[in-house]
Parts: sequence; structure tokens; C-alpha cells
Amino acid sequence: MSRRKFLRNTALLTGGILSFQPSFSNQKNFKNRHLFNLKYAPHLGMFKHHAGKDPIDELQFMVDQGFTAFEDNNMKKRDLETQNRIASFMLKNNMEMGVFVAHTIHWKEPNLASGDKEKRIEFLNEIKNSVEVAKRVNAKWMTVVPGHLDLRLNIGYQTSNVIESLKYASEILEPHNMTMVLEPLNFKNHPGLFLSKSPQAYEICKSVNSPACKILFDIYHQQIEEGNLIPNIKACWDEIAYFQIGDNPGRKEPTTGEINYKNIFKYIHERGFDGILGMEHGNYKPNKSGELGVINAYKQVDNFLI
Repeated sequence: MSRRKFLRNTALLTGGILSFQPSFSNQKNFKNRHLFNLKYAPHLGMFKHHAGKDPIDELQFMVDQGFTAFEDNNMKKRDLETQNRIASFMLKNNMEMGVFVAHTIHWKEPNLASGDKEKRIEFLNEIKNSVEVAKRVNAKWMTVVPGHLDLRLNIGYQTSNVIESLKYASEILEPHNMTMVLEPLNFKNHPGLFLSKSPQAYEICKSVNSPACKILFDIYHQQIEEGNLIPNIKACWDEIAYFQIGDNPGRKEPTTGEINYKNIFKYIHERGFDGILGMEHGNYKPNKSGELGVINAYKQVDNFLI
């Protein structure tokens, strides 16, 4: 970290949460823009009480606070005009696009695990459509959740079915240098899903053997599902392309639960990770105070180089 960055970030932190009062009306005054060590990516709605309902206003607020990336699970559902406006703003402001959800997730019935050819074709068509969205918004990553377990099949057959579908999807994505990131989800929030643990995702990615198929390591989900976070991140490292964030319990911003995010972010930074960490969580407190709490929480846990 440069001396100038160190001093500025330290000064902002030592001022305390109450001293940080970002002003959206003062967009062109960037003296309070924070220089984060990692690429944390908020989502629309996280700062709506400061920025309002227009997505471009909220993106501007994010940029003014120092965030250099943005993710949007619902990007594929947004109208073309909104997608183009968001893409244009991000390009002009050197802001990176994080993940969006690539396909319909089957929460209650098996799809990819079943080996059903019609469901596979449906999935692959959605991947093709997602390529066009990704081109439009300059996205490199898209989230894939293989769906529900097929309780009628041995887990080995299910795994083989999922791998085969992902190989076909990789063939679609590879020419465009795009990557689907597989997200294991925890048993408590999403019971019955095929993909739940990081070693399982690692095994699948190794079997698919493509730069278009990697892991989305959601720290919130994996704290609930398996714990042992830093060792598991280390074990999966060469297949992880994306992280998502949420403290436990509650799935709110870091510092509101039990996860030591400062140490986790320090480890990720020391490994030279240059990707995006999506802020896929709610705000612990409501209204503007909650939004300020999110910003200051990230300043606190990102301050790991002191």
C-alpha cells in the first residue's frame, strides 16, 4: 500500500462511523472517496436512501464512495434500455461488472442432476442468451446453480449428469472468454440442492476442465455449510474466480456476525486476488444509517494492511 493511501484510509477509519457523512449531492467532490484494497461490489437497492431509485444515480453514489465494481443478480431481467444505461455508465467510470444469474434456478425439482435432455437444452439456451446480456453489459462472470438433487439417482450419476451439462455450457462460453461460476449454497437457506460444498464444486470444475467453469465461493453460505473458511479457500484456490460476502448469522454486512472478515480479506489480498467480491447481503440497519453502516463496515475490514 502506498503511504498516501495508507494515511488517507487510516484517517477515514479513525474518524469513526459517525464522522463519515457522504453527500450524494456533492458528486464531483471526490476527496472522501475511499481507496479499497479489494474490488467490493454492491448491488442496486443497497444505497437507495442516499441515491434514490434510478440505477444510474445509485451507481454514481457507489463510485463516489470508492467502489469500483457492481453486481446485479437481476441484470438479465432488466429491460434493454436499463442494461445499456448501466453499461455506458460503468464504462465511462471505469467500473467493473460482476455476476448476474445466468439461468432459471430449479429450487424444488431436479434439472441438471437428472440428466433430462429437455432440461439440459433449456439450460444451454439460457446460457446462450446470457452471453448476449454479458456482451451488452461488459460482464465476464455469470452465476450458475445446478439445481435440486434428484433423489431417484445415485449421487455419482447425478454428478456425471451435471458435469456433462457444464461441459456443453463451457463450449458456448469459451469463445467469448466468459466464465460461469458455480455457487454452492447452504442447507439451511436452500435445502435439497445438488451443490452445497466447496470440495464438491472443486471436483466438478476439475472434471469440466475449462476456464469457462469456475467456483463462486460465497463466504456466507460456506460458513454455514462447512466452516473452516480460509483452509477451504486455500484448497480450492486455483478454481475460485469470484467471491461473495455476507456475515453469519443474518446475512448482513461484515462486522455484524461471527465471521472474521478482516482476516479473510487479508488472506485473499495476500494471494493476489484481482477479481470481484460481491456484497450479496442486506443492510443490518434500515434507512440512511444502515447504508452508512455498510460503507464503514467495509472500511473497517478492508483496513488489514495496517
